[in-house]
Order: sequence, then structure tokens, then C-alpha cells
Amino acid sequence: TGTARGAMAFNLGGGTTGTGFSFGSFGAKTTAATGFGFGTTATTAPSGFGGFAPFGTTTTTASGQTPGFPFGTSTGLFQNTQNKGFGFGGGFGTGTGLAPGLVPGSTFGGFGGFGAQQQTGGLFGQTVQPQAQTVQLINTASALSAPTLLGDERDAILARWNQLQAFWGTGKGYFHNNLAPVEFTQENHFCRFKTVGFSCIPSNKDEDGLVALAFNKKEADIRNQQQLLVETLHKILGGLQQIMVNVEGIRALPDDQTEMVIYVVERFPNGNSRRVSATNLFNSLEQTNVKNHLMQLSVVVALPRTELSPAQIKQLLQNPPTGVDPIIWEQAKVDNPDPEKLIPVPMVGFKELLRRLKFQEQMTKQHQSRLDIISEDVNELQKNQATTVAKIAQYKRKLMDQAHKVLQVLIKQEIQRKAGYAIQAEEEQLRVQLDTIQCELNAPTQFKGRLNELMSQIRMQNHVGAVRSEERYSVHVDLLGEIKQHLKLQQEGLSHLISVLKEDLEDVKLIEHGLSESVHIRRDFFS
Repeated sequence: TGTARGAMAFNLGGGTTGTGFSFGSFGAKTTAATGFGFGTTATTAPSGFGGFAPFGTTTTTASGQTPGFPFGTSTGLFQNTQNKGFGFGGGFGTGTGLAPGLVPGSTFGGFGGFGAQQQTGGLFGQTVQPQAQTVQLINTASALSAPTLLGDERDAILARWNQLQAFWGTGKGYFHNNLAPVEFTQENHFCRFKTVGFSCIPSNKDEDGLVALAFNKKEADIRNQQQLLVETLHKILGGLQQIMVNVEGIRALPDDQTEMVIYVVERFPNGNSRRVSATNLFNSLEQTNVKNHLMQLSVVVALPRTELSPAQIKQLLQNPPTGVDPIIWEQAKVDNPDPEKLIPVPMVGFKELLRRLKFQEQMTKQHQSRLDIISEDVNELQKNQATTVAKIAQYKRKLMDQAHKVLQVLIKQEIQRKAGYAIQAEEEQLRVQLDTIQCELNAPTQFKGRLNELMSQIRMQNHVGAVRSEERYSVHVDLLGEIKQHLKLQQEGLSHLISVLKEDLEDVKLIEHGLSESVHIRRDFFS
């Protein structure tokens, strides 16, 4: 996963705004706060699994009605409510979109904000609170730059301490005796422990009707209880005969949790059937009575799997998340390795980094298990191939034997049929050719002699190999050392002997030279 890093600058009166990405654990509350941009707004929404709405939150439309679970309507069992706004922590309507995960097909653990509780009103359904936001920004600026708590030089030290807390993303910034301290969170612009990664864009359509349920149980337990869970979900959704709950897939999540993807098929009296849309199914599961039953089944959160429209993706990319510098956000968009499949998401704090690491390890394990399955299949195919090759060779031998038998039968039949007839010219010519071939084969220098020679060499090699394989000796380590020492002494003795012989040869040559000179002197004397 690529990242883009950078530090937030201290900017009074800056116009940096952004929709709130919220990352957290189950049931945690995250406050979406914008930076120092006077006139901007901030809203606070509870977040659930990975920044999604927790149980008990509702999606409220502009008319104040809560989506129900209508039965017997003219449009089918699940009414066709279209309430698919784009809610990233801060607004853009009352959204129940899908949060893409860290990996393809993952619903939980991606960028948050979808499905969080939203109240319509104002532009894009966002509650406008300019006065409170302005006061919050002024208080934050005072805590970081000019606190007046003590009225002396210690206020400068307090400002440094508040800045350190803002960089760390935790603590309270005291700046005035009569005003409440500023709460520093990791979403503030000055938190240094943040970066930007990339997550896969979901590709499932709303018509596919896929909804992911996160169970606080292990994968083995969910698979063992799959049929019971399907029957229980069918009863929770009304237990009618015209609906049927199906399981799309089951996979493990970190922290001994499991994700089950389901969809519901609705049958009509005329025999046709269709999948209930993911939005309608999710709205039905979000009802209070249904959610209570799901909690009894250890369901942590339910999320629809729906793709993002191009307008939603464009809106997301154009607005940096809360606390992320626009320059870093733009750089992350440039560094995106695959803009068609990946989307930048912020990572704030070590908990978020640890969560993504767990998802990465979980996906690595799944990939390894899939590779193991593929390896087993390949080994099985290789075994089947070897068996098939052996059978083919066996069938070839059988075919050759059968061909020889058929040839013998034809020979006997032809002998009986030609009994009493004289030998024809063609048969005489064929006999001559066969005799010539037989003579060539029996010639000593031709094929038969070569074959006999090859057979003798093969027998001799087999005999030598068998003798060598039988004659095996081993020498003890101490004895081997003594042999080496003895051979070394022998080598030294031979070297000394060679040097002595060389010296003797030199002496002999000197004697011969002296003798030859004395002979010449005597000859000259007598002459």
C-alpha cells in the first residue's frame, strides 16, 4: 500500500475544509473536526465498525420518516426506497453506501463514514453551525499560539505543550481560566501521526443485493452453523415463503471475526424472481427489532456492498478528509498506482495502522491458503498425468500385442485359403525380399552383430555396477589420519631421495668431465 506523508501547517484563517473520514473500533465515537478555516462547519457523528454507523443509529430522511419493513406492498416484499446519499462523516445526504475495504471484496476496514447517522438540512444535508465552529477554531488557535491562563511567561511554555499535544493528537489544551479546554484528537490538522494509503473501490452493484454481516465468531463456527444462521435470518426477515436467504461467501476477519455476505431472493406469484436490492435489504436489517435479533446472533455490524458512482468518487477526491493537508491529498491522488481500482484513504494514528496491518496479514494468509490449494490441485493433476501416461504406454503395448495376434490369425487364414494353389509371382518376389532382409540381419558386420555387441556391453556394465555397489569400504577417521601422515612421510622421503640423486648426478658429471680432460692431456704429452 502506497503512502504519502506530510506535516500539517499551523494556519490561522485558512480555508481548508473536508468531509470527515472516521476510523475507529466497534462502537467508538470519532469527532470530525476541520482545521483553522473560519466559517467552516464541523459535525459529530458516532462511528461503528471502521467508521460506520453503530447499532442503534437510524437514517432519517428529510420528512423525518424511518425506512420500514413493508410487507405486501405493490412493489414487492421490500419497498423500493431510494435513500443512497453519500455520507462521509460530514454529510452529502443521508448515506448508506458501501465502505470499500482494504482488499478486493472486503467490506469492513476501509474508509469510513458511509451509513453514519445523518440529519438533513442545509447544503447536501449538512447541519450548518457557523457560530459554534468559529468559536471552536478561535479557542484552538488561542490554545496553540497565545494562551492567557497564567498571565506570564509560563503561557509560552503552555503554548508549546499544547502544540505538542496537538502534534501527538491527544490531550486537552488549556488556554483561559473561564473557558473550557480544547480537546485534541488525532483528526486535528496538526497531528503528525497520519498518512494516506489506498483501498480498493467496490465493484458490486446495488441490484446484486449483497449485504455483509460481521460476526464476532470464528470462521469455523460460522461455517458449522451456516444452515442454522440462514434459517434464523429467514425468520428474522419475516419467515415468508416468497423470500429465500442465500449465502454468497464467508471469510475470516482479524480478531477472530468472520464476514458473511448474504442476499435475498424474492419470488413473485407469476413465477418470476429477483434479488432484493442491497439498499432495501440493509434498511430492513437496520430496523430496531431486527437489529436486536442480529445482536443475539453475535452480529457486530451489517453493511451493504454497493459501488460508488462517478459523481461520488469525484466528490470524495475533490474534498480532502478532515485533518489531511490538501497538498498531501493531491500528492496521494498523483501517486495512486491504479486510479481505476484504488482510491486514497487516510490513516490516522497507530491504531488505524495496526488495523490495516491486521487486514493485510489476514489477506496474506488467505492468499497463502489459496496458493496451497492450487499447489495441491497441481500435484494431483501431475499424478493423474503420470498415471495417464503409464496407461497410454500400457495400452500401446496391448495394441501391439493384439496387432501381432491379428497378423498371426491372418497368416493362418491365408495359408488355409491358399492351400493347394501354386506359389504366385508376387509371393515369390516377396519371399526373395524377405530372404534378403534376413541375410542382412544375420550378417556379422550388420545389425545382428552390432546388437550382440551392445547386449554384451550392457551386461558387462550391469555386472560392474553391481560389483561396485556391493564393494563398499569405510575407513576410520583416526586410521585415515595415520594413512595421510604415512603418505606424507613417504612423500618427504621421496623428495629427499630425488635431491640426493640429483647431487650424485652432478658429481658423476663432474668426474666424467675431469676424466675427459686428463685423457686429452696425456694424448698431447705422448704426441
